[in-house]
This record gives sequence, structure tokens and C-alpha cells, in this order.
Amino acid sequence: MRALTIAQANRVDVREMPVPDPAPSEVLIRVAACGICGTDVHILRGEYLGDYPIVPGHEFAGQVVAVGRGVSRIGSGDRVAVEPNIACDNCNPCLNNRQNFCQNWQAIGVTRQGAMAEYVTAPEKVVVEIGDLSYAQGAFIEPLSCVIHGIERAEIALGDRVAILGAGPIGLLLLQVALTRGPVEVTVLERQPARGALAEAYGARWVPTLTALPEDAYDVVIDATGALPVMARTPALARKGGSVLLFGVPPRGAKLSLDAFTIFEKGLTVRSSFTSRRNTFQALALIRSGAVRVDDLVSHRLPLERFQEGVALIEEGQEDVVKVLMLPSGTELPLTETRT
Repeated sequence: MRALTIAQANRVDVREMPVPDPAPSEVLIRVAACGICGTDVHILRGEYLGDYPIVPGHEFAGQVVAVGRGVSRIGSGDRVAVEPNIACDNCNPCLNNRQNFCQNWQAIGVTRQGAMAEYVTAPEKVVVEIGDLSYAQGAFIEPLSCVIHGIERAEIALGDRVAILGAGPIGLLLLQVALTRGPVEVTVLERQPARGALAEAYGARWVPTLTALPEDAYDVVIDATGALPVMARTPALARKGGSVLLFGVPPRGAKLSLDAFTIFEKGLTVRSSFTSRRNTFQALALIRSGAVRVDDLVSHRLPLERFQEGVALIEEGQEDVVKVLMLPSGTELPLTETRT
């Protein structure tokens, strides 16, 4: 099979690799669509967890073509998406329902080979059927799961005023899930007019500059940028007694400076959010119901050989870029190949 490999920071190759065999309790998936995530960019730049060489890719969907011994819930031919964070289910955090902090945590595309390849294996326990959803929609199950967990941590209440800083694909997912919690208003900061227009189409008020956001105005402020200057501004925007959610992923090792007295004087609650915690079926239900729309977020579909072009599109913040999908198998059409 063809697979994209990050051999070391900033070095990418598309090479031939053996198709993996599913181990017991694993399934083999032919990958139809895999999103480029900010985490993939951080891995490429040497700024995140994981060891080299690595096949990246953790936001994906495809068709099961083989199953390992002991697999019973998922079968060959099933159209599936995957929760890439793999918990051991037997350590102290797991047994206390904090699987996202598993002491033996593994992740497809981070610590084990990922989905920027024609085939990938995954434990059955993290695989979910997507039915008649498109593979592109299925590729949003993982980022949406993370967003749902973040919104749960943000504790948005009925009638709240919410500010979301950044309207990339994650910011636009945060907006849509936030709106299901009943805020009276959601204001989205985004410098790109095309993304701002999408935010408005989803029901937000859009502002193009950070200075356009009033201070002391919002019950909940959510950073979706991971940009340190923007993150540092969040306490000033929150009302007294309000809360801040730092959702965007900053570079590993980056130091964030927050105004400690402002946090003290306002009595703010400051939280972060790491991956998800069994939110996959919620994500599937929200997409299937239409409460969260993802089709408009896909701006580019590229073959593996154009991965670096996709990363450049994201990093340069070009006007028409929202979500870049890689198509390792060259198609999003129904896949029929079956291996035994």
C-alpha cells in the first residue's frame, strides 16, 4: 500500500509499505477520507507528542475489509469512523471515567501508524459504524467528539453570551455545538471573510478583529486558535464570574502569559480540554440529525502526494481554506473491496 510517512520533523515521504494484518480484536480499514488536523501539522513541525517515523492521520473514515480474531460487533464491508484515542480501560484514570488521561494512552496517527495510508488497523472498541453518512462526514466524527467534550467543559448555560476566537474548522464546530446549549448570542472572531460568512450562516455574529470584541462582556470565552496572543486576551473578554476555555492547541513547550490579577479580580474559571471522553456517538447523532453541518467545511480534497500542499494551505491561512481532506484511496465513493 501507499502511505505517507513523517520520517523526522519537516520530512515527508510517500512510500510503499506492507498492508498491515489486523491483530486479535482489531479491524483493517481501507481509508476513504482523512482530515489534516492542527495536530498533524504540529507533528510535522516537531511540536507535539509522538515518535518518528510515523504515518499521521487520525480524523478518518473508510470501509472495513478484514477483521481479526475475536471481533464480533464490526464486520467486513461496514462503513466506519474511528475514535483514534485508545485507552487501556484498566488504569486509575480509565477506571474513574477519565479515559482521555489514560496512563497507557495510545493514538492512531500519533503513537501508532495512522490513516494517511490506503489501509490502517484499529481496535474494534474504537470503531463505529456510520451507516449512510458520507466518508467525508465520517472524517469529522473525531474532531467533533473533541469539540463536544470541550463544550461540556465550557458549561454554557441558557441565555449565555459566548465568544469563540477563531473560525477554522474547529471553531466552526465549536460554534455549532455551542448553539445547541441555548446561548442568547455567539460572537465569532475571524479575520478571514469567507470563514466569517460561514460563521454567520451558522447563526453567529462575526467580528474580524480582536479589538472589536468588548471587554468584560461574555459569560464564556473559548479560544480555538492556539495562538498565544489571542489566548492571552481571553480573561479580559470574560465578565466577572465568567469562564474561559482554552481549546486551541498551542505549540509544545510554548509559554502563555495571563493577567493573574484579572483572573483573581473577576473570579474567573479557566479550563482547558484534552481530546474527548466517549463522545463518539454524540458526534454521530449530531451530524446525522443535521444539528451540526460539516459538508460546507470541506474546502479541499487532495491525494497523499499533495499533503505538504495541504499543510501550506492551512498554515498560510488562505481565504478559501477551511478543512483539507486527504483521499488515500483516491475516492470517496462506496468501497467494495474485501480481503479475507
